[in-house]
Amino acid sequence: MYIVVEGAIGVGKTSLSRILAAHYAARLTCEVVEENPFLASFYQDPQRFGFQVQVFFLLSRFRQLEGMSQGELFHQDQIADYMFDKDFIFASMNLRDHEFSLYRELYNQLKPRLTPPDLVIYLRAETDLLLERIAKRGRDFEQDMPQAYLQELSTHYDEYFAGYNGNVLTLNAQEFDFVGNLADQAQIITLVEHALKTRLEPHHQVVG
Repeated sequence: MYIVVEGAIGVGKTSLSRILAAHYAARLTCEVVEENPFLASFYQDPQRFGFQVQVFFLLSRFRQLEGMSQGELFHQDQIADYMFDKDFIFASMNLRDHEFSLYRELYNQLKPRLTPPDLVIYLRAETDLLLERIAKRGRDFEQDMPQAYLQELSTHYDEYFAGYNGNVLTLNAQEFDFVGNLADQAQIITLVEHALKTRLEPHHQVVG
Protein backbone atom coordinates (compact mmCIF):
# COMPACT_ATOMS: atom_id res chain seq x y z
CA MET A 1 0.00 0.00 0.00
CA TYR A 2 1.28 3.42 -0.99
CA ILE A 3 -0.65 6.52 0.18
CA VAL A 4 0.26 10.14 -0.53
CA VAL A 5 -1.10 13.24 1.20
CA GLU A 6 -1.05 16.39 -0.94
CA GLY A 7 -2.23 19.99 -0.82
CA ALA A 8 -1.07 23.58 -0.72
CA ILE A 9 1.57 24.99 1.62
CA GLY A 10 0.48 24.84 5.26
CA VAL A 11 -2.60 22.66 4.81
CA GLY A 12 -1.45 19.93 7.21
CA LYS A 13 0.06 17.27 4.93
CA THR A 14 2.81 16.15 7.29
CA SER A 15 0.54 16.05 10.35
CA LEU A 16 -1.99 13.80 8.61
CA SER A 17 0.77 11.66 7.10
CA ARG A 18 2.22 11.01 10.55
CA ILE A 19 -1.19 9.96 11.86
CA LEU A 20 -1.74 7.55 8.97
CA ALA A 21 1.78 6.14 9.23
CA ALA A 22 1.26 5.42 12.93
CA HIS A 23 -2.13 3.79 12.29
CA TYR A 24 -0.86 1.51 9.53
CA ALA A 25 2.62 0.98 11.02
CA ALA A 26 3.87 2.24 7.66
CA ARG A 27 7.13 3.82 6.67
CA LEU A 28 6.81 7.61 6.50
CA THR A 29 8.54 9.68 3.81
CA CYS A 30 8.53 13.46 4.33
CA GLU A 31 9.67 15.98 1.78
CA VAL A 32 12.85 17.87 2.60
CA VAL A 33 12.16 21.60 2.26
CA GLU A 34 14.70 23.46 4.36
CA GLU A 35 17.70 21.87 2.60
CA ASN A 36 16.94 23.69 -0.66
CA PRO A 37 19.64 26.40 -0.71
CA PHE A 38 17.67 28.56 -3.18
CA LEU A 39 14.33 28.64 -1.37
CA ALA A 40 14.78 31.73 0.81
CA SER A 41 16.17 33.65 -2.17
CA PHE A 42 13.25 32.48 -4.31
CA TYR A 43 10.69 34.01 -1.98
CA GLN A 44 12.59 37.31 -2.23
CA ASP A 45 13.09 37.20 -6.01
CA PRO A 46 10.95 34.48 -7.71
CA GLN A 47 11.89 35.37 -11.28
CA ARG A 48 15.62 35.14 -10.65
CA PHE A 49 15.66 31.98 -8.54
CA GLY A 50 12.62 30.07 -9.83
CA PHE A 51 14.53 27.70 -12.10
CA GLN A 52 17.18 26.86 -9.50
CA VAL A 53 14.66 26.18 -6.76
CA GLN A 54 12.50 23.96 -8.98
CA VAL A 55 15.33 21.86 -10.40
CA PHE A 56 16.78 21.31 -6.92
CA PHE A 57 13.37 20.14 -5.67
CA LEU A 58 12.81 17.98 -8.76
CA LEU A 59 16.07 16.05 -8.35
CA SER A 60 15.85 15.86 -4.56
CA ARG A 61 12.30 14.49 -4.61
CA PHE A 62 13.13 12.05 -7.38
CA ARG A 63 16.08 10.61 -5.43
CA GLN A 64 13.94 10.32 -2.30
CA LEU A 65 11.05 8.55 -4.03
CA GLU A 66 13.18 6.41 -6.33
CA GLY A 67 14.13 4.10 -3.47
CA MET A 68 10.47 3.28 -2.88
CA SER A 69 10.06 2.39 -6.54
CA GLN A 70 13.08 0.08 -6.45
CA GLY A 71 11.74 -2.43 -3.97
CA GLU A 72 10.72 -0.87 -0.67
CA LEU A 73 7.04 -0.90 -1.68
CA PHE A 74 7.14 -4.70 -1.80
CA HIS A 75 8.25 -4.99 1.83
CA GLN A 76 6.38 -2.32 3.81
CA ASP A 77 3.38 -0.01 3.50
CA GLN A 78 4.39 3.53 2.62
CA ILE A 79 2.97 6.95 3.48
CA ALA A 80 4.39 10.13 1.93
CA ASP A 81 3.52 13.77 2.59
CA TYR A 82 4.02 14.74 -1.05
CA MET A 83 3.77 13.33 -4.56
CA PHE A 84 6.30 13.79 -7.33
CA ASP A 85 3.75 15.63 -9.46
CA LYS A 86 3.62 18.50 -6.96
CA ASP A 87 6.90 19.76 -8.35
CA PHE A 88 5.32 20.19 -11.78
CA ILE A 89 2.42 22.11 -10.22
CA PHE A 90 4.83 24.61 -8.65
CA ALA A 91 6.99 24.81 -11.77
CA SER A 92 3.98 25.62 -13.95
CA MET A 93 3.46 28.67 -11.72
CA ASN A 94 7.04 29.75 -11.21
CA LEU A 95 8.75 29.15 -14.57
CA ARG A 96 8.25 30.64 -18.01
CA ASP A 97 9.26 30.02 -21.62
CA HIS A 98 12.58 28.21 -22.16
CA GLU A 99 13.11 27.57 -18.44
CA PHE A 100 9.79 25.77 -18.15
CA SER A 101 10.47 23.84 -21.38
CA LEU A 102 13.80 22.59 -20.03
CA TYR A 103 12.27 21.76 -16.67
CA ARG A 104 9.41 19.86 -18.34
CA GLU A 105 11.88 17.78 -20.34
CA LEU A 106 13.68 16.75 -17.13
CA TYR A 107 10.38 16.02 -15.40
CA ASN A 108 9.10 13.86 -18.28
CA GLN A 109 12.30 11.81 -18.21
CA LEU A 110 12.11 11.13 -14.48
CA LYS A 111 8.41 10.61 -13.73
CA PRO A 112 7.95 7.23 -15.55
CA ARG A 113 10.64 5.72 -13.31
CA LEU A 114 8.53 6.20 -10.16
CA THR A 115 5.67 4.09 -8.81
CA PRO A 116 2.29 5.90 -8.72
CA PRO A 117 0.44 5.91 -5.37
CA ASP A 118 -2.53 3.66 -4.66
CA LEU A 119 -4.35 6.63 -3.11
CA VAL A 120 -3.82 10.39 -3.02
CA ILE A 121 -5.47 12.30 -0.19
CA TYR A 122 -5.93 15.87 -1.41
CA LEU A 123 -6.29 18.30 1.50
CA ARG A 124 -7.97 21.59 0.59
CA ALA A 125 -8.29 24.75 2.68
CA GLU A 126 -9.12 28.41 2.26
CA THR A 127 -6.22 30.84 2.04
CA ASP A 128 -6.89 32.34 5.49
CA LEU A 129 -6.41 28.94 7.14
CA LEU A 130 -3.23 28.31 5.15
CA LEU A 131 -1.77 31.65 6.28
CA GLU A 132 -2.73 30.91 9.89
CA ARG A 133 -0.98 27.53 9.83
CA ILE A 134 2.07 28.90 8.04
CA ALA A 135 2.44 31.55 10.74
CA LYS A 136 2.03 28.94 13.47
CA ARG A 137 4.80 26.64 12.23
CA GLY A 138 7.20 29.59 12.05
CA ARG A 139 9.49 28.95 9.08
CA ASP A 140 11.23 32.28 8.58
CA PHE A 141 11.32 32.13 4.78
CA GLU A 142 7.54 31.55 4.61
CA GLN A 143 6.37 34.37 6.86
CA ASP A 144 6.06 37.03 4.13
CA MET A 145 4.36 34.77 1.60
CA PRO A 146 1.75 36.79 -0.34
CA GLN A 147 -1.86 35.75 0.00
CA ALA A 148 -2.25 36.00 -3.78
CA TYR A 149 0.50 33.40 -4.26
CA LEU A 150 -1.28 30.93 -1.99
CA GLN A 151 -4.59 31.57 -3.74
CA GLU A 152 -3.01 30.94 -7.13
CA LEU A 153 -1.35 27.78 -5.80
CA SER A 154 -4.67 26.45 -4.51
CA THR A 155 -6.23 27.09 -7.91
CA HIS A 156 -3.45 25.15 -9.63
CA TYR A 157 -3.94 22.24 -7.22
CA ASP A 158 -7.68 22.20 -7.91
CA GLU A 159 -7.08 22.18 -11.66
CA TYR A 160 -4.50 19.41 -11.39
CA PHE A 161 -6.70 17.08 -9.35
CA ALA A 162 -9.75 17.80 -11.50
CA GLY A 163 -7.93 15.99 -14.28
CA TYR A 164 -5.96 13.46 -12.22
CA ASN A 165 -6.27 9.91 -13.53
CA GLY A 166 -6.08 8.01 -10.28
CA ASN A 167 -7.61 7.31 -6.90
CA VAL A 168 -8.20 10.60 -5.04
CA LEU A 169 -9.88 11.34 -1.72
CA THR A 170 -10.45 15.10 -1.39
CA LEU A 171 -10.89 16.38 2.17
CA ASN A 172 -11.78 19.89 3.29
CA ALA A 173 -9.12 20.51 5.95
CA GLN A 174 -11.36 23.05 7.66
CA GLU A 175 -13.92 20.34 8.39
CA PHE A 176 -11.49 18.02 10.22
CA ASP A 177 -9.34 18.60 13.29
CA PHE A 178 -7.21 15.55 12.61
CA VAL A 179 -4.46 16.73 14.97
CA GLY A 180 -6.51 17.30 18.11
CA ASN A 181 -9.72 15.29 17.62
CA LEU A 182 -9.59 11.48 17.78
CA ALA A 183 -13.09 11.17 16.34
CA ASP A 184 -12.01 13.15 13.26
CA GLN A 185 -8.94 10.95 12.94
CA ALA A 186 -11.13 7.84 13.03
CA GLN A 187 -13.49 9.29 10.43
CA ILE A 188 -10.62 10.03 8.05
CA ILE A 189 -9.21 6.52 8.49
CA THR A 190 -12.64 5.08 7.65
CA LEU A 191 -12.75 7.23 4.50
CA VAL A 192 -9.25 6.09 3.57
CA GLU A 193 -10.18 2.44 4.01
CA HIS A 194 -13.17 2.89 1.72
CA ALA A 195 -11.09 4.74 -0.88
CA LEU A 196 -8.43 2.01 -0.90
CA LYS A 197 -11.07 -0.57 -1.79
CA THR A 198 -11.71 1.29 -5.05
CA ARG A 199 -8.05 1.66 -6.03
CA LEU A 200 -8.25 -0.78 -8.94
CA GLU A 201 -9.91 1.93 -11.04
CA PRO A 202 -9.73 5.74 -11.01
CA HIS A 203 -12.06 7.11 -8.35
CA HIS A 204 -12.57 10.62 -6.98
CA GLN A 205 -14.35 11.20 -3.69
CA VAL A 206 -14.88 14.64 -2.18
CA VAL A 207 -15.68 15.08 1.53
CA GLY A 208 -16.49 18.41 3.15
